[in-house]
Amino acid sequence: MRGRVLVIAGSDSGGGAGIQADIKAITALDAFAMTAITALTAQNTTGVQGVHPVPPDFLRLQIQSVLDDLGADAIKTGMLGDATTIATVADALEARAQGLPVVVDPVMVAKGGHSLLAQEAVAHLRARLLPLATLLTPNLPEAEVLTGLVIDSEATMHQAAAALLAMGVPAVLLKGGHLAGDDLVDLLATPGHTIAYRATRVATRHTHGTGCTLASAIAAGLAQAMSLPEAVARARAYVRAALLAAPGYGAGHGPLNHAVTVDLSRLR
Repeated sequence: MRGRVLVIAGSDSGGGAGIQADIKAITALDAFAMTAITALTAQNTTGVQGVHPVPPDFLRLQIQSVLDDLGADAIKTGMLGDATTIATVADALEARAQGLPVVVDPVMVAKGGHSLLAQEAVAHLRARLLPLATLLTPNLPEAEVLTGLVIDSEATMHQAAAALLAMGVPAVLLKGGHLAGDDLVDLLATPGHTIAYRATRVATRHTHGTGCTLASAIAAGLAQAMSLPEAVARARAYVRAALLAAPGYGAGHGPLNHAVTVDLSRLR
């Protein structure tokens, strides 16, 4: 086991997304997961039934406790919920995580449609957290909120990626799963260079936690000193394998199989 990843995100009582998915993915990729929980949720495959935010002072203490003793090789943020939580996380990272790779998954809406980020917090996300990110991993609806663009094709994905880079983020992984069709593309964009990762869609309703899982898998790779393209490629292969092996639990959007057996050497 190598590579320490501190995940700052919400808990999913259903175990398919959030902190639970983050821990499972990071562990499956042979890295060490640590957590600072931003909120508790009552949640299952059909939706979110309730959210209980963690007080800012206690969130700050969780981050401080981990970084002051265990340290970290990468940070991943997920559900933050509101402007106060974003400010708390940004302050802590500025004070204690300078120089560490930070993967920001701008979680805004749960798979079942429940809002997980207050509308008034979007400006704070842009102003406080994006400047600290090494990589931003939005899906298309999240990118639309951040940029104000309508993203309905691969061409407009390129436009959105450029707009996100213009906000000061050094790299964006724009996930194209919300486009129609069986052929999917994710764009890894950096200033002056874009890599298109292509795949065929996995026909399944068991997609709960794919975004959390992908971002944490990338953070694990960065913590293990992989290059960004290598970390993204391995993470995408891992998520696809977990999708194909989904256990079929729940009546709604079911979880992945984070414990899927894969040859990690083939994913590097």
